[in-house]
Amino acid sequence: MTAATGHVVILNGPPRSGKSSIAAAVQSSVEGTWIHLGVDSSVAATPAHLHPGIGLRPGGERPDLEPLVSTLTEALYGAVAVHARLGLDVVVDAVHHHDYATPLDTFAIAQQQLRGVPTLVVGVRCPLEVIRERRRATWGGAGYVASAHTPDPVQRWQHAVEEAVRSDLELDTSEQTPSECARVIAATLGRAVSLR
Repeated sequence: MTAATGHVVILNGPPRSGKSSIAAAVQSSVEGTWIHLGVDSSVAATPAHLHPGIGLRPGGERPDLEPLVSTLTEALYGAVAVHARLGLDVVVDAVHHHDYATPLDTFAIAQQQLRGVPTLVVGVRCPLEVIRERRRATWGGAGYVASAHTPDPVQRWQHAVEEAVRSDLELDTSEQTPSECARVIAATLGRAVSLR
């Protein structure tokens, strides 16, 4: 007997916008068996000399890695699709953008891999000043360093990710907690919310 196809929720937003926190809230409170895959798990599985892999930031700084980004995106969403087709639900934290040195549409790759799988695309939004504060709290201001290619990488992430994908639903993590965001996602999917 084949299980019903699971749902996929793609959380697309810039780094530090709150995607991982929402994913954890979905796993702990939304009805279903939720598997969390995405940028962090892909980068963790990628050899260090090929970092940031799928997390390559906007600006075309590493055109040598762009073919790998395409392949890793295809592999990630292929795995997401397999999980869903086996009846598991998948929440994906993603940073889709088009700002590469060569033409590359990672979201189109995702859509191709997920053809026939029920998918909800959630734009995770957060004002720049809140993202900057979260970065300071986490890394003390370290992290992305401006360069000739990306004079303000935080702002560039924000713009590139928001422009790349049309969302079915948008959430603002400066106004909603991860639990509140998970409840909105559950309601959109018609799923129950439990307190586990």
